[in-house]
Amino acid sequence: MMIQWNGPKASAARKARGLFLTHSLRDRERGGRAQVSVVDDEAEATDLMEIMEAVLGRRVGSLHAAMPSKRMNQLQKANVHLYQVCQKSKDLVVQELSTCPLTQDLLQEENCYILDQGGFKIYVWQGRRASLQERGAAFRRALNFIQAKGYPSYTSVEVMDDGAESAGFKQLFRSWSGQQRKNKNLSGMGKLLQVKLDVGKLHSQPELAAQLRMVDDASGSMQIWCIQDSRRQPVDPKRHGQLCADSCYLVLYTYRRMGLIQHVLYLWQGLQATAHEVSALRGNAEELDLWYRGALVQEHVTMGSEPPHFLAIFQGQLVIFQGHPRHSRKGQPAPAVSLFHIQGTDSYNTRTMEVPARASALNSSDVFLLVTANLCYLWFGKGCSGDQREMARTVVTIICREDMEIVLEGQEPPNFWEALGGRAPYPSNKRPPEDVCDFQPRLFECSCQAGPLVLTEVVFFSQEDLDKYDVMLLDAWQEIFLWLGAAASEWKQEAVAWGQEYLKTHPAGRSLATPIVLVKQGHEPPTFIGWFCTWDPYKWSNTQSYEEVVAGDPGAVSTISEITAEIVNFRLSRWPGNDRAGLLALRALKSSEDISESELELGPRAGTGSRSTVSSTSSSSYQSSPQSLGSGGLPREQLRHQAAEDLPEGVDPAHKEAYLSDSDFQDIFGKSKEEFYSMAKWRQQQEKQQLGFF
Repeated sequence: MMIQWNGPKASAARKARGLFLTHSLRDRERGGRAQVSVVDDEAEATDLMEIMEAVLGRRVGSLHAAMPSKRMNQLQKANVHLYQVCQKSKDLVVQELSTCPLTQDLLQEENCYILDQGGFKIYVWQGRRASLQERGAAFRRALNFIQAKGYPSYTSVEVMDDGAESAGFKQLFRSWSGQQRKNKNLSGMGKLLQVKLDVGKLHSQPELAAQLRMVDDASGSMQIWCIQDSRRQPVDPKRHGQLCADSCYLVLYTYRRMGLIQHVLYLWQGLQATAHEVSALRGNAEELDLWYRGALVQEHVTMGSEPPHFLAIFQGQLVIFQGHPRHSRKGQPAPAVSLFHIQGTDSYNTRTMEVPARASALNSSDVFLLVTANLCYLWFGKGCSGDQREMARTVVTIICREDMEIVLEGQEPPNFWEALGGRAPYPSNKRPPEDVCDFQPRLFECSCQAGPLVLTEVVFFSQEDLDKYDVMLLDAWQEIFLWLGAAASEWKQEAVAWGQEYLKTHPAGRSLATPIVLVKQGHEPPTFIGWFCTWDPYKWSNTQSYEEVVAGDPGAVSTISEITAEIVNFRLSRWPGNDRAGLLALRALKSSEDISESELELGPRAGTGSRSTVSSTSSSSYQSSPQSLGSGGLPREQLRHQAAEDLPEGVDPAHKEAYLSDSDFQDIFGKSKEEFYSMAKWRQQQEKQQLGFF
């Protein structure tokens, strides 16, 4: 029998994890044969409590109150300070260098630094060219720093060398580029632009889908609704790519993966949308999710920060207006002059956004479309590529109904500048290539039962760390995933707010427009699965709930009755102190009197002509004493101080003393076998070790 006792204030997640551990111990250490029972309420589980009291003794006093968590909340972790360990005269001193947001260029390879993460953790970074004196003093300074700050003595200190930084350290900086990746010209998205997407590879290799942020090749179907008067209104398919900055939209994308229909619901929010419209957007998304029985993956997207897949499903035709597309029905007249910024090189990454119609909005690295009452000007900057120009020509047909004139930078006609209100300086330098960030994904368990949001990181995470009672946050840097367990639906409304709070309080000063993806258990997209080393899609198909497992094993009832009967019959109060030795003694006496239905025959002993048997009791998993061999035991020389491989055939190395005759046992141990097996387990082991039978 194995009994799990749950505190009256233990959470469902803790109970479930405890039960997982109990079953693991049963399977690994009891051969899967022990009966498992759970005490959720002591008043209802009187028989189990009787067994526990017989083994552990009666509890003195009342239960201790729950201890408050000492874990830091997310806001405390956001207070990051960087200190430099430097030499002044003959002394090494620590001086503050910067606070968040930190940049990687603050770390110079000639120096050592101490990074204080709000008392949650202290990092010591050692430059590759730092002096031996600075390296040796950095850790000691960190310990002195903890004392000077009044931090707890158990505050963690992590020392790392230049080029071997941990994922947690890197994420404290606004950006981080690994040395081995600085010379690469193409990021994962660059590869996407060069090679046509293979939907089969994206589905069979979810790690590729996660890196490219593409659930498929964008060949699925799409539905769009605009939020008007707190309700969703279908958008004409002819205007699917035309969004308005002062509105909110629901974009439902449907695709097939491994023969199954999957859905992604994008909640697109314009920068000029009101709080009421944003609230209505989320309310309508919940209605759709109920309609689809909770199968929708919901991704919150902010205007200007659209993920690659969102851009890809519009095939380069996405145009964002500043409040006057015809289907918006806002009653706003179109302005006389409009300027559109066209960014992208192919149909997978092109986005067109209306910007203020003035010359300062131009950029030599891009393409712009100037729309006037009578003529459209397609302006090519000197730094734009041929692919950019080709994509711009396809976008023009969506916006411009008038005649079009191509204008090269430096050859603009007077009417062009007049429409923009005159010449003005604008960025003319070639745009530097985007940094390839070298960040690793991190998984956190979310909790807010005691007040503020508390995140507990799961290191070396796997699918096994996703529990049905939990809300987990997976930070993939370019987007945030919030995974909802099947039994954690009550936190669905708060989950997105937790993601926003995580971004807001992140030490690296993360953008609040970072996409937040809400994923429910059993409906994980490949962009989420790909961040895990392995993934079993059938893991949760046939698993029982906590309540089903607790209610579960009918064999436990008979085992409980049997043990309870033994307690009553043998009256454990006879044993001194009524302590934990009670039940062990009971089992020792019981095993010496009962005869098992099945006996394990052992081979002939050296020096004896008879067969001996060892009785085993299968009704309980408590470790009872092995059945003694009576007067026909083995010679003590064959058992004492012998390694397992030198023992006679059939002897259990863990219970060598049981094969002694009664007289030899009394002579060596100074007590009978019954007295010996009534002792606590640790004392038995101690005596066996001292006398050469361990």
